[in-house]
Amino acid sequence: MMVILLLAVIWLLAFSRAKLPAWTLVAAALIWLWPVTPGAPWITWLIFLLAAVPLNVPPLRKAWITKPLFTVFRRRLPPMSRTEREALEAGTVWWDGELFSGRPDWDKLLSLPAPGLSPKEEAFLAGPVEDLCRMLDDWRICEELRDLPPEVWRFIKEKGFFGMIIPEEHGGLGFSALAHSQVIMKIAGRSVTAAVTVMVPNSLGPAELLLHYGTEAQKDHYLPRLARGEELPCFALTGPEAGSDAASIPDTGTVCKGTFEGKEILGIRLNWEKRYITLGPVATVIGLAFRLRDPERLIGEREEPGITLALVPADLPGITIGSRHDPIGVPFQNGPNRGENVFVPLDWIIGGVAGAGQGWRMLMESLAAGRSVSLPSLSTGGGKLVARAAGAYARVRRQFGLPIGRFEGIEEALARIAGHTYLMDAARVMTCGAVDHGERPSVISAIVKYHCTERMRMVVNDGMDVLGGSGICLGPRNLLGRIYRAAPIGITVEGANILTRSMIIFGQGVIRCHPYVLKEIQAAANPDGERGLADFDRLLGNHLLFSLNNAARALFFGVTGGRPAKAPPGPMHRYYQVVTRLSAAFALAADAALLTLGGTLKRRERISGRLADILSHLYLISALLKRFEDRQWPTDELPLVRWGCEESLMNIQMSFMEIIHNLPLRPAAWLLRLFVFPLGRPFAGPGDRLDHVVAGILLEPSQVRDRLTAGLFIPAGPDEPLGRLEDALVKVIAAEPFEQKLRDAVKKGSLRKGTDAELLAAGVQAGIITGEEADIVQQAQEARREAIRVDDFPSLGK
Repeated sequence: MMVILLLAVIWLLAFSRAKLPAWTLVAAALIWLWPVTPGAPWITWLIFLLAAVPLNVPPLRKAWITKPLFTVFRRRLPPMSRTEREALEAGTVWWDGELFSGRPDWDKLLSLPAPGLSPKEEAFLAGPVEDLCRMLDDWRICEELRDLPPEVWRFIKEKGFFGMIIPEEHGGLGFSALAHSQVIMKIAGRSVTAAVTVMVPNSLGPAELLLHYGTEAQKDHYLPRLARGEELPCFALTGPEAGSDAASIPDTGTVCKGTFEGKEILGIRLNWEKRYITLGPVATVIGLAFRLRDPERLIGEREEPGITLALVPADLPGITIGSRHDPIGVPFQNGPNRGENVFVPLDWIIGGVAGAGQGWRMLMESLAAGRSVSLPSLSTGGGKLVARAAGAYARVRRQFGLPIGRFEGIEEALARIAGHTYLMDAARVMTCGAVDHGERPSVISAIVKYHCTERMRMVVNDGMDVLGGSGICLGPRNLLGRIYRAAPIGITVEGANILTRSMIIFGQGVIRCHPYVLKEIQAAANPDGERGLADFDRLLGNHLLFSLNNAARALFFGVTGGRPAKAPPGPMHRYYQVVTRLSAAFALAADAALLTLGGTLKRRERISGRLADILSHLYLISALLKRFEDRQWPTDELPLVRWGCEESLMNIQMSFMEIIHNLPLRPAAWLLRLFVFPLGRPFAGPGDRLDHVVAGILLEPSQVRDRLTAGLFIPAGPDEPLGRLEDALVKVIAAEPFEQKLRDAVKKGSLRKGTDAELLAAGVQAGIITGEEADIVQQAQEARREAIRVDDFPSLGK
């Protein structure tokens, strides 16, 4: 009984986040009531005082407890390079910080206004973007021209597509992140080549860097020219020896004197070799990343200022540029470039001389915003195309006398297509909204980049399975083959997905977003040892109370299913509570991993990746809940929201169990299992009934289907592949009641089986259907055959 009471008191203190004095007073009261050594109570009190006095007297605590821990912490803390520090400090902490806290403030998230477009942005989408999409013939682009047609390049430049992020005062469109995203998403459903071409100048590149770090002279010169398309930019970062480890770039720039335009000036002599540079073959100006050296200290006290960015015209002597890579058959302009002894003025450094050595910080901060928009938008556009096309095809295509969409195996794939597409769109919109409100979310940008590109790959794979032979036969009629080829590109660029998951999301997140870890590291790195020790002493105590509180809350919510957690009212009330429960469990698991693995967690990438998955899925569920609230609880979207939540909850559970199974300190793993899932594993993922409902959304025209694929370019008539499917879908559904009459008549023996034409004629003659109804059925049959027809070509040998 005493043990149970003791555990209950400990839990109550931890749950209420009681401070150290409260723990001490309660411990004293318990000893007074139940001395551990009743025959000699002074022994119990002596032990208590030996512990309580040092803990509660700050000078003694710092000298006897904190200082030894501080010394060990400093010694075991892995050395942090300047580039690592700049990466960690880049961007802002937003909802990811709430999830790391273990107690997310839902009012904070839901108070963020629903993202929206301005009238000017809506007009651009309805005008130039629609016009551009009508101009794009992806088969011709990919298989015949291997490039965008000249008239498309000209249109993109003239209409300002390259200047979407450039403010109007510099000649650009000045669009929001959401508008930028909507444009890329719509183009991506039409042509990945065109989407990448438009996307890159508006993402991580010269315009973004100039806006935030350029001198006024640089902005005045370049931004209007970039906005008008007079200058075509590329950004050269990746090289043969520096891919995902971009901070290790070997390319150099040496500060020296040289001759430029007939005058001797102080400048930089550049040598570099880059590859995989999008727009590189056609660029007129190169945003170049290199390692700056100043051996004679001509511009400062440091001989190695570090990574620096400069704008370099592509036509300078010594630059080799123009050849192309072939990115898996998707012919956006991409290729290598190199420079040998290229001499440029110092004021070509972005930000001028003051920007020397600041390049990595610039890159990390700009990437936090750009990565939030570009690839998630492209991926969502691809998902919407697949959802629209695969759903229509599954209703139009028949086997065994039924639309293939009625088979449970196809339903399973369609449900994944719809669920993942809805989830991508929710995450995209919420993240764009955060960017438009001033956030530069470095960790969240990695989450949405990773999960949207991975889900695009899943959706496209499922779409190919549904379309079968129609998906694999390339030609002008093929809708998915080219986007199927393009899927690995998004997986690879802007941080390869394997490393994004295993190293960046949690590796950066646990330091950047955790309430105490970064502050503890900064305290340990403080050159003022006394001040660092004082800060560490305070932080360590708060961190311990934070961990105890999350342990108590995780256990309590695990037992109760999270039901006592505060949550907004409405249909999603329980999901808010469950996310709160799992947020506390995640915070506890993060601290358990840090405590048991310490600095080696950096190398335990599989555990880090599983923790990243938990954080990511908590964010994705939050995006679904936010969208449902912003849209004022649309009942017809409820199955999509539930599917996404259930799928993410199942993945969170699986990641927790894999962490528990693989934590090397087994007692810690057993305790974590007890606190996270005290009553067993509660999540099973979307059920068959839910899959059936979600798949059904794709199989017929409806408002919810239109909202799911909103923003997708849909051709107006049956002259295009998607237009043919849409036309056939409407006609097939209209004909189904009359076809059913004919099938029933055949079953009853009123009609004999025959060809389609024979059956129609007999049905009209027998009065089973009217002539008008026969015309409707015939039109549906013709539309079906046209929609499922595939391309064929003359034999190459003849």
